[in-house]
Amino acid sequence: MSARGKARRRALDILFEAEARSEDPLSVLAERLERAEPPVNEYTTTIVEGVCRHRARIDELITAYADGWTLDRMPAVDRNLLRGGTYELLWMPDVPEGVVISEWVSLASELSTDESPQFVNGLMARFKQLKPSLTL
Repeated sequence: MSARGKARRRALDILFEAEARSEDPLSVLAERLERAEPPVNEYTTTIVEGVCRHRARIDELITAYADGWTLDRMPAVDRNLLRGGTYELLWMPDVPEGVVISEWVSLASELSTDESPQFVNGLMARFKQLKPSLTL
C-alpha cells in the first residue's frame, strides 16, 4: 500500500472511530497526533481536517445523490469512506480523480460489505462527473 493509501486508511479509521465514540474527529485526530503510535501522516491530517471543514456540504451531496439511501441507513464505514473520498475528490485538485476513486473503492472492498465497493464507486464516479457543476 502506498504512503497515501495508508494515510487514507488512517483517516478513515479516525473518522469512523470519532463517529462510533460520538466525538469530534478533530479531537480524535489530536489524540492520535499526540500519541504518535502509530504515527499520523500529514496527508491523514489533511483529509480529516478537510472532511470536518466541509462536512455539511459533503453530507448534503451524499444525501442528494445516494439513490435510495439516507446517511443513517448506510453502514458507518461507508458513510466515512464516502466523506473522505468526496473531500479528496472535490477539494484536492492535485490528486488524480481516478486514483482517488480507486483507492477509496479499494478500502470499501477491504473493510465493508460485498455491495459497498460498487456503491462507493458509483457515487464517487457521479461526483467526478458533476464536479464542474457542483457548488462547493
